Amino acid sequence: MPIRVSRKIYGAIPMAKSKHKSIFVCTECGSRQLRWVGRCPDCGGWDTFSEERIEGVTEDVHRPELLTVESSPVLLSEDIDKFRDGEGMRFSCGILELDRVLGGGVVEGATVLIGGAPGIGKSTLMLQAADKIAGSGRKVAYITSEESTSQIKMRAGRLGISGENILVDGQTNIEIILNHIRKFQPAVVMIDSIQLIYKPDLPAAPGSVSQLRQCGTELVWLAKSTGTTVILVGHITKQGVIAGPKILEHIVDVVLYFEGDHHHSHRLIRAAKNRYGATNELGVFAMGDRGLVEISDPAGLFLQNGSASSSGSVILCASEGTRTLLVEVQGLTAPGSLQALKRKATGLDGNRLAMILAVLERHCRLKLSNKDVFVNVAGGVRITEPAADLAIALAVAGAYYDKKLPNGAAVFGELGLSGEVRPVSLPDNRIAEARRLGLGHIIGPAKNVKSKNSKNTPCSHLQDALELLY
Repeated sequence: MPIRVSRKIYGAIPMAKSKHKSIFVCTECGSRQLRWVGRCPDCGGWDTFSEERIEGVTEDVHRPELLTVESSPVLLSEDIDKFRDGEGMRFSCGILELDRVLGGGVVEGATVLIGGAPGIGKSTLMLQAADKIAGSGRKVAYITSEESTSQIKMRAGRLGISGENILVDGQTNIEIILNHIRKFQPAVVMIDSIQLIYKPDLPAAPGSVSQLRQCGTELVWLAKSTGTTVILVGHITKQGVIAGPKILEHIVDVVLYFEGDHHHSHRLIRAAKNRYGATNELGVFAMGDRGLVEISDPAGLFLQNGSASSSGSVILCASEGTRTLLVEVQGLTAPGSLQALKRKATGLDGNRLAMILAVLERHCRLKLSNKDVFVNVAGGVRITEPAADLAIALAVAGAYYDKKLPNGAAVFGELGLSGEVRPVSLPDNRIAEARRLGLGHIIGPAKNVKSKNSKNTPCSHLQDALELLY
């Protein structure tokens, strides 16, 4: 007779409930979900969720433990003179190119986030800025989470920095960092980098969404309550944006991007966000043996021969804020396969290039549907303004016809979908800078380039500019 085994006795042994809980956090917006999803329901990003294990925490870790500062609302009209132009709140960091991008200097109590590719020179820039600020009599705290204090001293010696009034500490614990700031009360705190700073109460790893959000919030709150300026160095992703949740860029006051090419010596710094100034300014540096050197007149920095000397090469008058740059736009067309046509843009927006190619084919009868098209901005610089449209079109057309523009020609102008050449901002600055560098033939919109003579070619339509190639 078969023996019947009772499930009550020999059933599965219940597993003990885990003390850990997993949640999935979006790296773009910080949205939390109980399970992994392919697309974030809040920001719409794809494949942005990462798993984080959390434990039951009795205290509220999302509120920084800072002393409450008594405050009361005031009428803006009563204190408007006190805050006009940031008077009494802004000071120079000693590097004019960095001051230009910051809007005139560093603001007390502000939080600045600067990101850039590995090895581009972020730490070098921060250390040189710390030396200049300390030289003005202000105390600076340089917190490094990636290097030791001896390594920082070695770099300072190579850069010729004495280190007076600069406190250096290799620390990653946010609580110890905050205690140091309260104790020594520096005017400026530099943290290199924010991705390795962690809060012990949070079980997540350094660099995770929770750690970045919490540590960034505590540093911002401390800056506002004490008036200490906090400068954070951040890593960037392979897409070229600062790693971590977007909330980190939202809570800070200024977001800077330090750009450059390892194959070129120049470095560019731009502002993506600035609550105290414009975001269209550009700072230019050159990397040398003794660190970064400011370039106060970069207009002809990216020109090799001073003018375009071959077909498919056009000199563009680009404007970055109040600064005018002359760069060389190069175009190339080659027979391509209909199954896999190539449209490559280096230093330019690829979507903008596709639009310009469509305008050339539709309104100027260039047969580009069977051509591979390549456009490059020489020198490793990136141009984002629409005023580059006319130069891109002339570079592609010049390569297509194997013709070049007249010697000493400089180009600027925006293109519409019907081929019209639209006016752009700051035309007088562009023309003056081109002529200062010996480029006397100006090709641009008819509303910006008034007179038509041997030195000027006003264009109402793209076809007017193409006649110079014929």
